[in-house]
Amino acid sequence: MNVVGMSEAMIASSEQSFNPERERRQKLELNKLQKRLRREVGQAIADFSMIEAGDKVMCCLSGGKDSYAMLDILLNLQKSAPVSFELIAVNLDQKQPGFPEEVLPEYLASMGIEYHIIEKDTYSIVKEKVPEGKTTCGLCSRLRRGILYNFAEEHGVTKIALGHHRDDLLETLFLNMFYGGKLKSMPPVLHSDDGRNTVIRPLSYSREKDIARYAALREFPIIPCNLCGSQENLQRQVIKDMFQSWDKQHPGRLETMFRAICNVEPSHLADTNLYDFREGERLGGKRQAVNTAEPEATTDFGRLDVLNI
Repeated sequence: MNVVGMSEAMIASSEQSFNPERERRQKLELNKLQKRLRREVGQAIADFSMIEAGDKVMCCLSGGKDSYAMLDILLNLQKSAPVSFELIAVNLDQKQPGFPEEVLPEYLASMGIEYHIIEKDTYSIVKEKVPEGKTTCGLCSRLRRGILYNFAEEHGVTKIALGHHRDDLLETLFLNMFYGGKLKSMPPVLHSDDGRNTVIRPLSYSREKDIARYAALREFPIIPCNLCGSQENLQRQVIKDMFQSWDKQHPGRLETMFRAICNVEPSHLADTNLYDFREGERLGGKRQAVNTAEPEATTDFGRLDVLNI
């Protein structure tokens, strides 16, 4: 391409970048998405009593689209909520190679929210303990939960907010059915038996594709996860691909599936802990609690550093 051609291409690109009509459409789309997400998050909070007056809510940020969107919507709702609650943001810097340490502090400082960065080299622990080619998510998530749960207790946090959305809940349901032999998903609210922690998932009613588009329009500074993002054959990704195929071929199927997990009939399953088939009565069932923050007694991870906040 000659100089004239390059100049024309640059001018055309510049005009396209500042297209007023496109900007108008994107603004309308952003407003529509924000209203939808606000409505869904507000409904989830109300339905499951996620946030109450005086709560101190810790938003766990990974640098991904979901946690950014969750914090953004909660900050928005906080301004008009009928009850007063506090929000703080917490990120766990797991010392992954190439992790841009400055991105989240700069973003959170610009938002004017109280935030904490916890520095823990869990990356080295995971790489040391998990054989090459094996999934790292299990150990990584256990270590991460333990650190965040302990931090929450030490700082008077009453609710720990995670960015799992509707698709995560459905994917977990299928993972447990296919590989765990359990009819179990992620609950919107999860209490620990010892009373130490309460986990909430404000995005439980929200679709991943809405969150992804909202994050793109809001231009959040997304940080990719180099530890687990490169594991292409994860079982969860297989389920995710299946859902995406269903969503294209059978619109509305995922919505129907989610309604199903909100409308359980124990008498038409086969769990004798949930239903007394002799007497024809529902039972209390087993209570699922938050995993404790401490690692298993038989496991020695050895190299956990002191929190650097």
